[in-house]
Amino acid sequence: MKTKMNFKRPFSIIIIMILLFLTATSELVAQEKTAELKDFKVIVEKTNDGIKMKSEKGSTWIDLSFTLNNDQPQAIDEYGMAELKNVSENKDKNLADFLFTITKTKNGIELKGIEGTAWNELKFSPAENKKLVIDQFGMTSLN
Repeated sequence: MKTKMNFKRPFSIIIIMILLFLTATSELVAQEKTAELKDFKVIVEKTNDGIKMKSEKGSTWIDLSFTLNNDQPQAIDEYGMAELKNVSENKDKNLADFLFTITKTKNGIELKGIEGTAWNELKFSPAENKKLVIDQFGMTSLN
């Protein structure tokens, strides 16, 4: 009589163990990333011809205002307007180290977190001249 080996059960146990391991390590990486974030707070406003921003915390700039065509991204860091190809290497421990792009779209505003944010992408559909507040974790209140 031939005996067949059943590999389905050990194989499924191995897969479950791998998934548990990956889940645990991804949570640790997310916690570590959050611990490294420094506080910043920015008020964002969509205007008729572009974007108006005011920094409440974490940067050297206070007010930024610029004209943007739809779907044209603009990089912003703790020093103000930036170019993605030429990001400042200056790191000041008293400032938040962040970098994101802001794009005026047909439907609103889109932000993409590149550095120093817990968020990867934020999309808003604010009314004209309505203020929104963002920080290192995403949308927040002004207080």
